[in-house]
Amino acid sequence: MTEPSVPQVGDTYTHERTFTPEDVRTFGEISGDRQSIHTDPDEEGRLIVQGLLTATVPTKIGGDLAFLAREMTFDFRRPVYTGETISCTWETEAVIERDDRFEASGTAVLENEAGETVLVGQFDGVIWK
Repeated sequence: MTEPSVPQVGDTYTHERTFTPEDVRTFGEISGDRQSIHTDPDEEGRLIVQGLLTATVPTKIGGDLAFLAREMTFDFRRPVYTGETISCTWETEAVIERDDRFEASGTAVLENEAGETVLVGQFDGVIWK
């Protein structure tokens, strides 16, 4: 297993994801969130992606960093639709080094293809040494 890199204030990471109708249906089965906006396509054949499914986009970055979240808050700004590519930019804002870990916090901003912010997340957690 490779050691996690030492987090630095100002580090940025990006990840993109395009949700499919199958993603939305599967998440609905797991979470129980099967509102009609997630099951009945709109006039363009799209489903609205569940907010918490959208919030999984930054978790890919957190996993890559071996970041274990202690607290996460989300500000959902716009709906996300199946077929849209969502881009996430994660920025590390604070790092405190401890004997056995780094305590870090940061912000993730998710945007749709039009450059509109769909979600802003704040994260606090640890990266073990």
